[in-house]
Amino acid sequence: MFKLTTFRALLVAALWTGLLAGLLLTAVQQIQVIPTLLKAEVYEQNAAALSHDAHDSTPQNDWERTAYTAATNISLGVGFALLLGASMTARSRPDNWRVGLLWGLAGYLSFFVAPSLGLPPEVPGTVAAKLQDRQSWWLITVLDTGFGLWLLAFAKTRTNQFFGVALLVAPHLIGAPQPEVPSSTAPAELAQTFITATAFANAVFWLAIGGFMGKFYQKD
Repeated sequence: MFKLTTFRALLVAALWTGLLAGLLLTAVQQIQVIPTLLKAEVYEQNAAALSHDAHDSTPQNDWERTAYTAATNISLGVGFALLLGASMTARSRPDNWRVGLLWGLAGYLSFFVAPSLGLPPEVPGTVAAKLQDRQSWWLITVLDTGFGLWLLAFAKTRTNQFFGVALLVAPHLIGAPQPEVPSSTAPAELAQTFITATAFANAVFWLAIGGFMGKFYQKD
């Protein structure tokens, strides 16, 4: 039975985890992701200027942008930590931070790796498929991957494990929505650098969420 004391412990752990993981992600982004993003924005602005479609204002890489990014990352961290903690509670609260790392790895695979196989992170100026189609495929992929990993980790029968594998591969057999004519204002090398940097940043983020939740939410 889910007790009030358990909910309080979950909430406190999620708040601390979200704060620390969000700040860590922000720091990694400032080093790994933002410089590449700013370079891509220059290509996008140049292309817009050539087509006489330039905007009056563009985001700046200053303290205000960093503050908004940090606030967003912390909010995401708290939300994901609550989700991860609720999943832990459904099984058993972790014994230590190492167990939490495994949960964080599962979150990374579900929320980033699996969707990125069909819809990799995009730099500004990239032509993409319709937003609603991409959002639908992303959500389906996250849910299928999460449930698939759950079945593979905790299923007691081969039938359930088979369904777990089927869930993992199903979204990729269907295929992610793609634009009719793929194109980008940024060079391919820059786009690949952005994908690598984003993958690293998200790995740090999710492993931090798992590790911190394993530490703060562990059994008494």
